[in-house]
Amino acid sequence: MPTVSRRATLALLAASSSLRALELRAQPGKMQSWPLSTPRRTGIHDLAPAPDGGVWFTAQASGHLGWFDPKSARTELIALGSGSSPHGVIQGPDRAAWITDSGQNAIVRVGWPDRKVKVFALPAGSPYANLNTAAFDGEGDLWFTGQGGYVGKLALKSGQVSVKEAPRGRGPYGICATPRGDVWWCSLAGSFIAKIDRRSGGSSIVEPPTRDQGARRVWSDSRGRIWVSEWNSGNLSMHDPATGGWSQWKLPGRSPKPYAVYVDERDIAWVSDFAGNAVFSFDPRSETFERHGFPRESANVRQILGRPGEVWLPESGTEHVSVIRTG
Repeated sequence: MPTVSRRATLALLAASSSLRALELRAQPGKMQSWPLSTPRRTGIHDLAPAPDGGVWFTAQASGHLGWFDPKSARTELIALGSGSSPHGVIQGPDRAAWITDSGQNAIVRVGWPDRKVKVFALPAGSPYANLNTAAFDGEGDLWFTGQGGYVGKLALKSGQVSVKEAPRGRGPYGICATPRGDVWWCSLAGSFIAKIDRRSGGSSIVEPPTRDQGARRVWSDSRGRIWVSEWNSGNLSMHDPATGGWSQWKLPGRSPKPYAVYVDERDIAWVSDFAGNAVFSFDPRSETFERHGFPRESANVRQILGRPGEVWLPESGTEHVSVIRTG
């Protein structure tokens, strides 16, 4: 049997250690975080994957769209206009960033990769809407919420913006689209969810079983079921429009405060908990939560979005961007 030299043995051990390190770094469910390298505080609020492998985020305090590159940890800021205070950001079917800008009372599009900024103001005479979040319907039009009590639409072909008063006034917050292209939103102040009639722009309220629960954000799974993060009740709930039924699960911990909700490509629901300084993944098949805690205090994740195998988290309380890789 041939002998192995000491040098060869050391080389094999080093290679094995390197391989083990790579395995650990790639282990699913582990969180990776980066501080934002910017000259001033951004006030990072919402986040969305960009088409080039980076992630966009709204810099609410500085009035910018941010872009973060996880390969280089580089951050870029794109100014959105005078008085800008962006809240939500999503990727459109045109691969651009679409932003709800409460400061400008407008929808803002940032082309990608040309970074050209175009502002779609609410109609002249519109009151301050306090724009929050947006979603694209099945026909490619953008629907958005205004916490001041408004729901609106930007027709992409014409560029026309229209706004309607929301039922029960103040409170519209989260919004989402289902795989069929239907649009649902929720009211934080009103504690309900609603489906939009895309022809009339009106909304039909669906009452959750828990009163005054504080529906903050909504997201659809692959079956069109609507998941709701309930800020006041501490519940993650789910409404099935096909049956009209509801299910609710209390987040673990003492007095949880669910803020953001997102459903990934595996139909695993993700919800952030301000009180517990964590993000929970929830498997509806086993009805079990898994906690993913933050190493920094008061991470305060206000939006969760992802791409297959990745769940992205903007830490508004710490000026960090984090990812949990699930693949």
